[in-house]
Amino acid sequence: MPRTAEQNESARAATREAIETAAVRVFARRGFADSNMRQIAAEAGLSAGSIYRHFASKEELFEALLGQASDGLRATAAHLSSDGDPLELLRGFTEMYLADLAKGEGAAEFFMVVNHGFTTDTPAGIGARLAVAQRALWDAVAALVRRGQSAGRFAAGDPVRVAANYFALLTGLTMMHLALGDTLPEPDVDLVLRTLIGGTGK
Repeated sequence: MPRTAEQNESARAATREAIETAAVRVFARRGFADSNMRQIAAEAGLSAGSIYRHFASKEELFEALLGQASDGLRATAAHLSSDGDPLELLRGFTEMYLADLAKGEGAAEFFMVVNHGFTTDTPAGIGARLAVAQRALWDAVAALVRRGQSAGRFAAGDPVRVAANYFALLTGLTMMHLALGDTLPEPDVDLVLRTLIGGTGK
């Protein structure tokens, strides 16, 4: 019995997701320059030819992944820019970030791929687009820190520097997860948030 159009579309979407998941693993391990479509196809369990029905080149595939990253950064920045308690907004973001790391489903590897996007700028201009989205997120967090400081709930100091310290801690935890995997103790949300609130947060 032939498949319906909906079944065909579902199968196509599942294959595309498998390719993207495999690409994240390969790009994270090898970097963009040393990766190729044959390696990605093998990682996905597909023939080398079938992958080209979804992506014409590794550049197109890489750009699709980084486009997802840019969209995610912008969406997170928009959420953190909404009205709400600054500490609760940042607690929610921190909990989500750490939970994604703990799942072991490629969040840390995706972080590595995004970093490659900043440094390779291939396709041309993708690094600049990522930087704009990243800056939007940093600015949103710095604004939350500023609001929290005004209420006496966040640590004193330049809000941009406080936000930078927070992101540096998340980056460090991500790299440790890549190195240590399941042996890394699960980070404590409250300990991470102390970077922002110091001894003043309640």
